[in-house]
Amino acid sequence: MKLTATEQRHVRTALRFLRLRVGAWRPLSEALKMKADTLDKVVRGRRSVTAGLAYSVARLTEVSIDELLAGVLLSPRTCPHCGHPPEDFEEEPTVIEDRPRETALKLVR
Repeated sequence: MKLTATEQRHVRTALRFLRLRVGAWRPLSEALKMKADTLDKVVRGRRSVTAGLAYSVARLTEVSIDELLAGVLLSPRTCPHCGHPPEDFEEEPTVIEDRPRETALKLVR
């Protein structure tokens, strides 16, 4: 599957935004399980955004692949060149559940 130029631009903008959130390219490349050099080439447009990379970014950000490719992940005012969000951007608080998670696996037939 080949991504359109617009879809690739949305993924690149999401990558720049994630880099700002994480603080550096290396932790982001590790989270995406790819070499930092390869990620740098993708972000700079020297390599195409693959469907696999787009899928990895969608999983990392917990949005659907369709939302990522459509640019829904970010505000329309997010800078496509550097990934900076708008000045009125507010991070949502993290939700912590008081109950423990189920750890036992269940077999489903």
